[in-house]
Amino acid sequence: MSHMTKEEINEKAKLLLEDLINREEPLKTKDRMKIPAQLMPEQDEFARRHNLDEVSMGYTMEEAKLEAMRCLQCVKKTCVADCPVLIDIPGFIKHIADGDMQSAADEIKKVSLLPSICGRVCPQEVQCQQNCTVGKALKDVDKAVAIGRLERFVADWERATGNIKLPEVKPETGKKVAIVGSGPAGLVVAADVRREGHHVTIFEAFHKLGGVMRYGIPEFRLPNEIIDQEIDTLRKIGVEFKTNFVVGRTRKLMDLLNKDGYDAVFVGTGAGLPMFMKIDGENLVGVFSANEYLTRANLMRAFDKGKADTPIYNSKRVAVLGGGNVAMDAARMAVRLGAEKVYVVYRRTEKEMPARVEEVGHAKEEGIEFHFLQNAKRIFGDEKGRVKAMECLRYELGEPDDSGRRRPVVIPGSEFTIDVDTVIVAIGNGSNPLISQTTPELEVNKWGNIKVDENQKTTVDRIYAGGDIVLGAVTVILAMGEGRRAANSINQVLAEDIEKEAKRN
Repeated sequence: MSHMTKEEINEKAKLLLEDLINREEPLKTKDRMKIPAQLMPEQDEFARRHNLDEVSMGYTMEEAKLEAMRCLQCVKKTCVADCPVLIDIPGFIKHIADGDMQSAADEIKKVSLLPSICGRVCPQEVQCQQNCTVGKALKDVDKAVAIGRLERFVADWERATGNIKLPEVKPETGKKVAIVGSGPAGLVVAADVRREGHHVTIFEAFHKLGGVMRYGIPEFRLPNEIIDQEIDTLRKIGVEFKTNFVVGRTRKLMDLLNKDGYDAVFVGTGAGLPMFMKIDGENLVGVFSANEYLTRANLMRAFDKGKADTPIYNSKRVAVLGGGNVAMDAARMAVRLGAEKVYVVYRRTEKEMPARVEEVGHAKEEGIEFHFLQNAKRIFGDEKGRVKAMECLRYELGEPDDSGRRRPVVIPGSEFTIDVDTVIVAIGNGSNPLISQTTPELEVNKWGNIKVDENQKTTVDRIYAGGDIVLGAVTVILAMGEGRRAANSINQVLAEDIEKEAKRN
């Protein structure tokens, strides 16, 4: 985190930008390489422990232009190749450097309707920024051009200025597509299919839209108003939404095709089945899956204790088991809900943690303690069946496992106990089993993920799937990439239908 104020950071950017603009010679590669990576202003680390306001505060216009000027406009566009939805990254960044924000927004929107979201939560450091020429030259991925932050800036500029352009929708075709789930994969399918003139209905089990972006990601990382804005764009172009509608219960999946007249169905129900440790004491009061904990806090607004739709457990000493982004979200939310001590317990080292470096850094700044090479063995309860302590084991790293990370090995006799009143299990999720249980025609793998081909088609004709229900718990942008492929397949099938009908008539 920068220890300069937002005003100091921007004043520094203004002076440098003015100097670069006033140069008579065009900027050369060596000049661009000398421009320092622009810091992202952040909310004070002490103040943010007591609110849900967004931690990262976004670039100013000057900072965004400077960061964009760092882009070398490479001939070999490795950043585009590493983007799951293939945004023309050098193209939109050049528009920012030139001061043409509307063209930058239009360029992104050609392939992505969720830039405000992707710019905030996607792990750009292991995707589009990983092979950035600037980062490689400086031998530091953190010094790569900040593609995600620039994407966020453009999207926020568009929203703040009210210049949100609606995508063009072709004439109505009379074809209907059902989408099950309103997470990132489902929203992308809705956008791409609706643009072709087909009627789209999204069925959402919860009372609010957004899927994992709403219930799984706290507002200090992704404000709900941004999700609402992105969904509102879809509503304005004619996408229909039905909430509190559980496909598999309210209506069988096959009935959407066979009885309700939909020409194709996309399943994007996510990976909402929490995994547990299978250790003694997990049934005690005070043990939660991260899914439940975050859903109560985010979707049902448990942090607003006077107006919440659900109670939240009153915790003082919290242990979060796991090392991914969900574990970071749960730990940081526990701090904001009033916990005095929060521990992240992870059986490998920090180097092997799958969480974003930025999120780990924010967690440390907020006072969260990390216990590496440790894991829970059992949980102890008091006479009322409430958590009072957790017994842990110490580990050392052995040979690499299937994931390529070194396998954690228990150190015999290393047991020790820590006092906690709450344990949050954040070790992953399985695929939602409801659809597969009520649709035996769909084939799934041993983990319950729906099987699809290279076009996202399932084993049932006219049914497609993508996102976490296919891949397991993945990133928003990877789910969007699957949604894009599925939409292309659906649009192609419906175009063939229309062509056949035209020939018959």
